[in-house]
Order: sequence, then C-alpha cells, then structure tokens
Amino acid sequence: MSPSQTSEPPLGFARHDHAHCVADALEAAEAWCAQEGLRFTPVRRRALEILLEEHRAMGAYDVLERLQSEGLGAQPPAAYRALDFLVANGFVHRVERLNAFIACAHPGEDHVPAFLICTECRRVAETVVLPGMQALGAAARASGFRLDRVLVEAEGRCARCQEQHAS
Repeated sequence: MSPSQTSEPPLGFARHDHAHCVADALEAAEAWCAQEGLRFTPVRRRALEILLEEHRAMGAYDVLERLQSEGLGAQPPAAYRALDFLVANGFVHRVERLNAFIACAHPGEDHVPAFLICTECRRVAETVVLPGMQALGAAARASGFRLDRVLVEAEGRCARCQEQHAS
C-alpha cells in the first residue's frame, strides 16, 4: 500500500520528523528538475524551502517578504514565477480558499490532493482523495466530460482547536 493510501493522519496535523521531510522534499525536487532538464534556481529552491520550513499555507506576499529579507527576488514577479514553477511541477499546491500556497506532502507521487482547512487556526493538512477521485472520474467519463483539474478543500476544526474549545 502506498503512503497516500494509508489511514495515517494528514501531515499538517500530525507530528513527524520535520528535518527529514524538508530534506526529502528538496531531494525530490532536485532529482525531478535534473531528470526533466529544469532549472532549480536559487529563488525557486528558497521559495520551496520557506514553504517546507513553515509547514503551513502562505500567501505569495509572505513568501516574497522572506525572499526579499534574504536578498532574493526583490520584485513580486520573481516570487510569483517561482511559485508558478513549483506548482506546475507538483512541489507546491495552491490552496484556493486561502489564496495561499503549501508545500506538497507527497512529493514525487501521482496524486490528487485534498486540503483540510481549520477555520480557527487556519492550519492546512494535505491528504489524498483516491477513492473519491475514481468515482468522480467515472462520473465525468460517463457524461463525456474530461477532467483537467480537481480541487478538494474542506473546512472544519483540527483536533487541537477542538480540544481547546472542550476545555
């Protein structure tokens, strides 16, 4: 069973070896870029590192501020181009509801992400909707519709916020 098919909690709400996950994601991005002949520029790499380090959804301007404070990407287009590259290559996902970006929790895997967004603390967890995706794909095919992109975002309260309200 692949990691995306397990019943483990989504990464954004679970404890894990953070240093290991950052290193693995950067390694996957470097390998993909080398394999595909893509330039993994310092700005692209640092934008991915920022999202990985924060382990939360961040707006483009938040990423831009960090890049600027470090002397990288002084203009907004630099941050947007880096984020566009990272999204296009599956290293980062855009969370539409928050108009923000989050590092992919399953780099290198072919998957359809689903985002669980806490309405209180605004943390976001990525999970995978494999069984639901199969049903949606079948329904689309049956009606002659071709899926280009699927977006799944759910809002609720994470366990930490639920516990805080129960106390």
